[in-house]
Amino acid sequence: MAQPLKDILVLDFSTLLPGPMATLMLSEVGAEVIKFERPGVGEDARQTEPKIDGESIGFAVLNHGKRSVAIDLKSRGAVERLRPLIERADVLVEQFRPGVMDRLGLGYEAVRKINPGLIYCSITGYGQTGPKASAAGHDLNYVGDAGILSLSRGPDDQPTAPFGLVADIGGGTYPAVMNILLALIARQASGQGTHLDIAMAEGAFAFAYWAHAEGVIAGQNIESGGSRLTGGLARYRLYSAADGRQIAVGALEEKFWQSFCDVIGLPVALRDDWSDPNACAAEVARRLREHPSTHWEPLLAAADCCCSVVKTPAEAARDPHFKARDVFGRTVKISGRDAPALPLPIAPEFRSSGNSVGVAATLGEDNTRYGLDQPKTE
Repeated sequence: MAQPLKDILVLDFSTLLPGPMATLMLSEVGAEVIKFERPGVGEDARQTEPKIDGESIGFAVLNHGKRSVAIDLKSRGAVERLRPLIERADVLVEQFRPGVMDRLGLGYEAVRKINPGLIYCSITGYGQTGPKASAAGHDLNYVGDAGILSLSRGPDDQPTAPFGLVADIGGGTYPAVMNILLALIARQASGQGTHLDIAMAEGAFAFAYWAHAEGVIAGQNIESGGSRLTGGLARYRLYSAADGRQIAVGALEEKFWQSFCDVIGLPVALRDDWSDPNACAAEVARRLREHPSTHWEPLLAAADCCCSVVKTPAEAARDPHFKARDVFGRTVKISGRDAPALPLPIAPEFRSSGNSVGVAATLGEDNTRYGLDQPKTE
């Protein structure tokens, strides 16, 4: 099957995570992605640890398969030098605070005059308009402002940070990709591009749809860790085994809950975790602490009750199930070594053939290809 975006050109002015992961996904399905970076040092992610022989692993994982052009966007004539690429581009992705691209002469209104069919995607924390549009922030701030961090923040004396970058990826990357694809489809009928305003804080709301129902619509007070899906019931929370490993108990449905209770021998009188969740959870915790995770894992698997041992990332990469599905089968070269590429939610039918996804270009490697050699200084 031909790759869906094989004739699409993407200009990528984004940095760090949300935009680069979005353009990585577009590249994986055939788009030609040109990444623009500062001359000399490139974007900040090139300097992040860990590294292999001086090359950032994180940068390579998110930027392989893209072209690299080094250009000072503040330099005189930068926009004119970029004009040929803007004229034939299909998508532009940027991640600056609102107004920055305008000051550089690369704002949506300016580039639309050059290319009316361009799909211009802006990814920011709070969007292009509103009181917080120019506010600085990171994922932790966005999920905090969206109200979802309050749902399970840990004990007051030892608050727990979220395990994943929900707003950056779920509120930034995924909405950007989805809306870019929708805009490409819409352009087939209209011939016109559009400006996509992706706000990471807003994209985070959908991850706690149940909190919207309970807290916003029904007006209920939601305590941290007190809801059905945040540890309020004994049947849906984390417990420690004797070896310190954790057991993820997700036995929401009654049949799974009863099967789990049978495995650990929980007395029938304590199984009603709706009426007294704390007493029930205390006894579940006590029983699970009696044995190591190696004791519980086969028993829980045999019971098929939505309960499992929490794995580390390295253990997950070795999991026979993921190996059987070749989840980590694709490789990226980092300083000449093959390393597992980041698994992305893209159907294999739309990817390039072969298991190698290539390398991350060196800074400015493709300037000559696009006629953008750095001008000589007098």
